Amino acid sequence: MAEEDLTRQRIRPSRHGAPPPTRHPLLPLAGRTRADLRRLVRARQRRRWGVGGIAVVVCLVALASFLVAGDPEPGGRSAGGVPGGAGRPSGLPGLEGRDLDAGLVSPGLRPRQRPPSPSPTPSTSAPAVLDAGMAEAPAEVDLTRVGGRDWVHWGLRGADSTVRKRGGSGEIRDEGGSGRRGGWDDNQESFSWRDGSPVVSVSGSSHGVYRCGVGSGFTLAVAADGQPRTVRLYAGVWMARGRLDARLSVGGPSRTLRIEDRHTSRSTEFTIRFQAPKGGRLVLSWTVERAFSDDCGSVGVQAVALR
Repeated sequence: MAEEDLTRQRIRPSRHGAPPPTRHPLLPLAGRTRADLRRLVRARQRRRWGVGGIAVVVCLVALASFLVAGDPEPGGRSAGGVPGGAGRPSGLPGLEGRDLDAGLVSPGLRPRQRPPSPSPTPSTSAPAVLDAGMAEAPAEVDLTRVGGRDWVHWGLRGADSTVRKRGGSGEIRDEGGSGRRGGWDDNQESFSWRDGSPVVSVSGSSHGVYRCGVGSGFTLAVAADGQPRTVRLYAGVWMARGRLDARLSVGGPSRTLRIEDRHTSRSTEFTIRFQAPKGGRLVLSWTVERAFSDDCGSVGVQAVALR
């Protein structure tokens, strides 16, 4: 009876004659008070909110897993709807845009695999080559022409006088020798140049230097640079046998040449062709091997040229 009265009150018209707003009754109603109904409504709302919150969390977790996973499986689609692998060059999928030259990856290698270490570069050191010959010296020698790289002349102004090629390579070195050095000015051959220092130009010089006695002589050296070079040594003997020993400081072949004159003088042009690594040297030793005069069996040098 009480529930019937409540129902009648709900459908009773308002004072202004307008019907009251329609309300949906909460079922079931039997045995429940209005407070019970309100608690039931709140409980149902809380359950709906809880279910909705769980659904939101599940969606966020799924989205994060998708972003972390990166590229989709083969045949799948990317986030933009493009099939996985579309637009990639053939070869290594997923490596486009990376710097292959930086050593990070190399074609034909799996990701994260380091490229193999490069093979050691084979040695390119020049071989040791040495050859020597001799011929009669020309009557006139133009040092500017035959010594395009470097040249040296001795004795122009005395035993200690030396003239070098101006602007030459400086690869010809006078290493000294044994015995007292003397100078003379009646050589059979004459020498000329147009690029000397300190004497710029000379025409027809017959000067040279000499050393007397067995075992005395001169030592010259020519620096190597790995390229084939040709040395011309203009030398002679006076009543002696002269011995030229040519060798490389880095080892390898060596050559020995001899000339002699028992009664007077003889001059020659030694030609030495060599090649040795940079830092090596051609060493020339020109000495009196035998003297035929008690006065002064000697060996002499006039000039050496390099090209």
